[in-house]
Amino acid sequence: MSKYDFSSLQNGSDIRGVALPGVSGENVDLDTDAVGRLASGFIYWLCAALDKTPAQLTITIGRDPRLSGQTLAHAFAESAASYGTRVIDCGLASTPAMFMSTVFSDFSADGAVMITASHLPFNRNGLKFFSAKGGLDKGDITDITVFAESDYIINTLDRSTPSEIINRDIMAEYSAHLRQLIVDGTGKEKPLTGMRIAVDAGNGSGGFYAAQVLEPLGADVSASRYLEPDGNFPNHAPNPENQEAMAAVTEAVLQGHCDLGLIFDTDVDRSSAVDENGREINRNGIVAMAAALIADQYPGTTVVTDSITSNELTDYLENRLHLRHMRFRRGYRNVINKSIELNNQGIDSQLAIETSGHAAYRDNYFLDDGAFLATRIVIRAAILRSQGLPISSVIAELKEPAEAVEVRLPIRSDDFSSCGEHILARVRAWASSAAAGSDHDLALTVVEPNYEGVRVSFTGSFDGWFLLRKSLHDPIMPLNIESEKTGGCAVIRLMLKQLLEDESELDLKNL
Repeated sequence: MSKYDFSSLQNGSDIRGVALPGVSGENVDLDTDAVGRLASGFIYWLCAALDKTPAQLTITIGRDPRLSGQTLAHAFAESAASYGTRVIDCGLASTPAMFMSTVFSDFSADGAVMITASHLPFNRNGLKFFSAKGGLDKGDITDITVFAESDYIINTLDRSTPSEIINRDIMAEYSAHLRQLIVDGTGKEKPLTGMRIAVDAGNGSGGFYAAQVLEPLGADVSASRYLEPDGNFPNHAPNPENQEAMAAVTEAVLQGHCDLGLIFDTDVDRSSAVDENGREINRNGIVAMAAALIADQYPGTTVVTDSITSNELTDYLENRLHLRHMRFRRGYRNVINKSIELNNQGIDSQLAIETSGHAAYRDNYFLDDGAFLATRIVIRAAILRSQGLPISSVIAELKEPAEAVEVRLPIRSDDFSSCGEHILARVRAWASSAAAGSDHDLALTVVEPNYEGVRVSFTGSFDGWFLLRKSLHDPIMPLNIESEKTGGCAVIRLMLKQLLEDESELDLKNL
């Protein structure tokens, strides 16, 4: 029986774990030994997928600035090179750039890995895997962990003379690629001359965007913040969903009198923006922006989003942009895979995007690339500026709900999945059969189709909705509520609290 068990490290289509000691109650489970084994599992997976020997493979390795990143990247590289695989260490990089190493002819990688744990705390780290077909799915990661656990499987891998690890800077080529997109999109060699753009990288990998993409094209990036990579993340979490992070980039835009602000997560697969007035282009706003940028080019295309998007967004996509909106599940791989599935069925879908800022365009390999989305925004901002219009004009017609809240309800049961299913069934039955109560003059409707949890809409004294669902990985039931009238969210919260107050295994203190 293997002494290894990597199943706890799998987080959907990623690997994530504790890489550094020092946080109480969090024991290291992603060390150099584990990463070396996972490298062997990835080599085995690639050999099987491509019908190649290890010595015929080329793989690339990149990392974000986490404190454990360099050590883990070196362990992965050493393990892969021991099979004779051609290994290219790209050093500090972004996740999308690592996928592009399978596209760029100077690299021509069979597979790529990014050492990152996105926006998680400093002591965490993880791995994201790519082949030339894109990011690996949940089932692929399960296979890699199983292979990595097996001495028998690893010992069947051919070993030839160990290869020398090659060091290459992929970010220079990736930055040149993005600059060319802006030049081609605007038709000008210095299209950003006179523009002031603030970039907030949160001390992650995204600082290159200001220095290597925007500034060479003429932009003034002096209002930018936290561009220097620092794995301690001393200023704020590198996360566009973090309120402190969004407040920081908003402040930079207003103080710097900027035309636009851009913010990235640690590994730059997510981004959001701020307009010239300091208004956040985030959550529903970033979905609307991403869709508006392609609406003229792809009329009627289907935009696949996660489950928590608002009714106002649907109205904007369908009645303003004349696109189709499919509200699917949380999880960036879920929305990407659904969009790919629609295209395979003959239904045009050019954009898959989560409200978290994961945006994947069909014409960009369905790669969730925060810098690519930022580049599309910059192109539109430059074109609009030449016409005397601000970036805010793109989604000026997008309405927002009067109130929006998210509440996370912990599940106390060890079998939290079954408990969550029981709660959802109870809420669904209640909403299907019960009136909301004469005191509130409301009608309830269970929204269908719905692909995650239970979504219930309210009409009457106010319009609104809630979505209760199970977390993808944790003993939590997230609850999203929106109302078009102030006070509506409180009414919905009270209804649900009264309904569920006898459920002893559901912690309602946040409700």
